Amino acid sequence: MPKVHVTDTILRDAHQCLIATRLQTADMLPICPQLDAIGFWSLEVWGGATFDTCIRFLREDPWERLRLLRKALPNTRLQMLLRGQNLLGYRHYSDDVVRLFVEKSAANGIDVFRIFDALNDIRNLKTSIAAVKAFGKHAQGTVAYTTSPVHSIEKFVQMAIELEALGCDSIAIKDMAGLLTPSVTATLTAELIKRLKIPLHLHTHATSGLASICHWEAVKNGCVHIDTAMSGFAEGASHPCTESMVAAFKNTPYDTGLDLAALEEIGDYFFNLRKKYQRFFSTGPSIDTRVQLTQVPGGMISNLHNQMRQQQVLDKMPQVQQEIPRVRADLGYPPLVTPTSQIVGTQALLNVITGERYKTITNEVKFYLQGRYGKAPGEINKDVQCKAIGQEDVIDCRPADLLNNEVDKLRKDIGALAHCDEDVLIYAMFPEIGKEFLQQRANGTLQPEKLLTETSSEPVEHAPHDFKVSLHGEIYRIVVTGSGDKTETARPFYVTVDGIPEEVIVESDEWGSDRMEHHHVIPVTPAATSKRPPASLPGHITCAMPAVIVQLLVEKGQAVKKGEPLVVVEAMKMETEIQASMDGVVKDIYIQKGDKVNPGEILLEIGA
Repeated sequence: MPKVHVTDTILRDAHQCLIATRLQTADMLPICPQLDAIGFWSLEVWGGATFDTCIRFLREDPWERLRLLRKALPNTRLQMLLRGQNLLGYRHYSDDVVRLFVEKSAANGIDVFRIFDALNDIRNLKTSIAAVKAFGKHAQGTVAYTTSPVHSIEKFVQMAIELEALGCDSIAIKDMAGLLTPSVTATLTAELIKRLKIPLHLHTHATSGLASICHWEAVKNGCVHIDTAMSGFAEGASHPCTESMVAAFKNTPYDTGLDLAALEEIGDYFFNLRKKYQRFFSTGPSIDTRVQLTQVPGGMISNLHNQMRQQQVLDKMPQVQQEIPRVRADLGYPPLVTPTSQIVGTQALLNVITGERYKTITNEVKFYLQGRYGKAPGEINKDVQCKAIGQEDVIDCRPADLLNNEVDKLRKDIGALAHCDEDVLIYAMFPEIGKEFLQQRANGTLQPEKLLTETSSEPVEHAPHDFKVSLHGEIYRIVVTGSGDKTETARPFYVTVDGIPEEVIVESDEWGSDRMEHHHVIPVTPAATSKRPPASLPGHITCAMPAVIVQLLVEKGQAVKKGEPLVVVEAMKMETEIQASMDGVVKDIYIQKGDKVNPGEILLEIGA
């Protein structure tokens, strides 16, 4: 019998699931020699949310991370997760961008590309699979496992057979939400092993507490490639513990041959890191069988928790978890994996906090309902579709067939800020934050300002809003992103602490004596006060949650109709159009592109 081969996810998916992908490269490199000596089949080190988090929060170049890991892990296959035609972003890219991204990923160190599509639409996988093969790397076709009235074992098997026919070197079952049960795992893996000629890998999450048993059943039925995570960042929404699975198969016909003592030393290293990253961990239960109903995947749980904390609505998590399956059913039961997990999760949150289902609909939901992400697995709710896109045509071709080549235009648009095609791809994946990252790199301001140590005599509105503080020997980056109304006796200030959103409540008596409470104890001076007044009239246009202005669609003096889009905002990585609440004329505009805005503030005013 063949031994079990292990792919460890500690440098990518494990910390994506538990600490929203915040593990810094500097904390990865010291342990790489020990990881490299273990003999893993591969280490997953890149892809998924890594690219986004590196530039959005960590201020690291994701390509440089990959190069450093390649150098530090010379004897181990490096693996990444690639979202097919979505690459690492939230939209479909043209074929020339896909090919360039695969080329540069391969050149910078990736050996194995695990390629999936959020809808299991094989049309969206063909270009990336062909590109991986063209550059001589391992193409792993992926079946995104889920459960619904329209999914079945036979459909998953047929998809795997089609992926094998496209030239994939292996097939992965991607159980991103931890929905597999031991009996289903046994049936599915046995059927795939019987029908495929290429190796089968199993990726599952421990959210419901069943993953280790599923791995055991998979191995017994012929799937001898499994994904695990080092103990410091294992279990819960992450993956089965590497050390535990190695111990489980030891002295059996499936013995991994890996050195358990060496693994335990590595596990200790990552366990000791947990204290540094403690503030990123979710406060939810480590085992949550509700995932069998909500189907919220591991990577989505930690991000949803942090994003809802940013929106100051963490108390509404139970309602959001109930709403997610309802939105998923309306959209034809897409598997909940990036980007559909974000699309469904954000829409569910909007449905809850606005108090009306689909009162506000994100642009991504509209694109999905137009067919711009691919073919939905099941029947779409026609009422929701009509409310979102009206009578617009729904495309039935491969979405990327509608896209012109983009690479030359991207190179031109980003200009001298890009030193190489890797920089162009940073801009391509995330135009706004990517360009900001490259600009800050160019002018040497990627590192934030230090906290002023002496009391300033300047007015409050000129206080620093982006700085570092030292607290008990730890350095924190503080960014003040906004505040409540100045007249409130308990005034909220919205800040981020190393990228994690927090709310600091400042209580005062006419602002004569301030004290701060809630969450972290951080000495933040009231700053970055919004000059936008609070909304009070029907013509005052607001947003439902803290956001960034992406695009202003109207001008002062312009006549608008009720329902006409006025502004596009970004919140929780999704874009949403804010529409006119009445017919009228734009009397005042209080925003411009790039502004950070809070709920209740006037963005625009419409009058008769």
